[in-house]
Amino acid sequence: MDPSITSTTPGSLGVLLRLLHQQFAGAVDEALAEAGFGDVRAAHASVFTFVPPEGMPVSELTRLARVRKQSMAQTVDELEKLGYVERRPSPTDKRSRLVFLTARGQQIRPLAMAAGSRTEAQWAALVGAGELDAIKGGLARLLGQLQQ
Repeated sequence: MDPSITSTTPGSLGVLLRLLHQQFAGAVDEALAEAGFGDVRAAHASVFTFVPPEGMPVSELTRLARVRKQSMAQTVDELEKLGYVERRPSPTDKRSRLVFLTARGQQIRPLAMAAGSRTEAQWAALVGAGELDAIKGGLARLLGQLQQ
């Protein structure tokens, strides 16, 4: 195990990924709260990350976010009540409804991305840009192989 990992830090990849994700998500949550979006939760990221300007059905959001349909439907319901998304009829299939970001919802992604970039820069300063790039590259390659 890496000597920089203390005896109190678990060395399991899953635990390390979860703890780092919590750090990252916490930084994004803090930035959103400071900008007046304190009602946005980490679970909502599955919607803000994937909804394109032309909208998307809940079933497609479910597939992209890799969550259960019931979970995604609940998340979309919450965001609709909070005014971040709206559902409209599909222009190509009148039986289907698409999820769109409202003007308020469209403000989230750039704020979250900026907070994420600041966090990555802080992490690069701690471990070195090359090491952080290598970690990201390795994780991206692994994910790509798993998704084939």
